[in-house]
Amino acid sequence: MDKDDHNSKARILQSAIKLFAQKGYDGVGIREICKDANANISLISYYWGGKQELYQGIIDDLIEKQITYAKSFLNLELKPSELKLEERIDLLFEFSSQIVDYLYSHISDDLITLLLKEQQNISFKPNSPIINYLIELIKSIFTKLSHKEAIYIFISIIAQINSPKILKAFSLGNLNQTDFLEEDLKIIKKNLRLHIQALIREYLS
Repeated sequence: MDKDDHNSKARILQSAIKLFAQKGYDGVGIREICKDANANISLISYYWGGKQELYQGIIDDLIEKQITYAKSFLNLELKPSELKLEERIDLLFEFSSQIVDYLYSHISDDLITLLLKEQQNISFKPNSPIINYLIELIKSIFTKLSHKEAIYIFISIIAQINSPKILKAFSLGNLNQTDFLEEDLKIIKKNLRLHIQALIREYLS
């Protein structure tokens, strides 16, 4: 792949994310995507095959980038059950903090919108090793809980991370800001840590 092709592929993905977020899957055609990306329509077939595969390619690209980022601080080959309890808890704090950094610096508002729409589709189950690892980590810490209870702890932690970003107009509107600052991320991380500490006190004490 030469540099021009690589740039065209990236532009197509960006345009697809934007247009799918704005109009939904059925409201967008590949010609519109390529026109917005200023790319040759033949590249859709070359890289993905068709619109459905392009849509899945957005999810696959996200997961690939998540894995690359996670490998900078996490050994995915090391199972949580192989760690001591204190190490698992420390990893949960670190993992959660890193997710905040990744979400607020690497995930666009358009991608957030697209993913939120997908969350309304119960059949949407992205096979993300990062999500799976976090769930296993939580289950390995809160061993006395049922699978369902552990999943709801996972959801509560993700909600703490996501909610300011998802409720961006509400959050930033009340702050009279146009974007999240480093100070905001520190507060989000602090509140997240307090939330996790409260869960640990409740279920492990």
